[in-house]
Amino acid sequence: MKITILSLFALLTLNSCANKTDTSQAEKQTSTKIEIMKKQLRHVVLFKFKEAATKADIKKVEDAFDALPTKIKEIKGYERGLNNSPENLNKGFTHCFFVTFETEEARAVYLVHPDHLAFVEILKPNLEDALVLDYWTK
Repeated sequence: MKITILSLFALLTLNSCANKTDTSQAEKQTSTKIEIMKKQLRHVVLFKFKEAATKADIKKVEDAFDALPTKIKEIKGYERGLNNSPENLNKGFTHCFFVTFETEEARAVYLVHPDHLAFVEILKPNLEDALVLDYWTK
């Protein structure tokens, strides 16, 4: 009987230690993922289009921006969307583009890249205002 109880106790102790190791591994993996995310540079671009800009003009701008990640290897992430906030605080800005870089050097390459400059030329005739904000994720 003593041997059975001691064996059961030993198994429970080992199982407890194994769970702590698994938890520790999971915490390390989560910490590493968070650390990777902290190193991303976000480039947020908001556009307010001219009243004269047609749906076709705006679609041309959207398509040109959408093509940049396939042309500029420094872009590590990209998404866009239209404002749908019920707060009505957008001040006429309707389009948001969200570009991710790994380094400030990568962003510098993007800003002067010929494909980005060509995009800006498509944008200019239709743009009333732009707002750009860059930040490092935390």
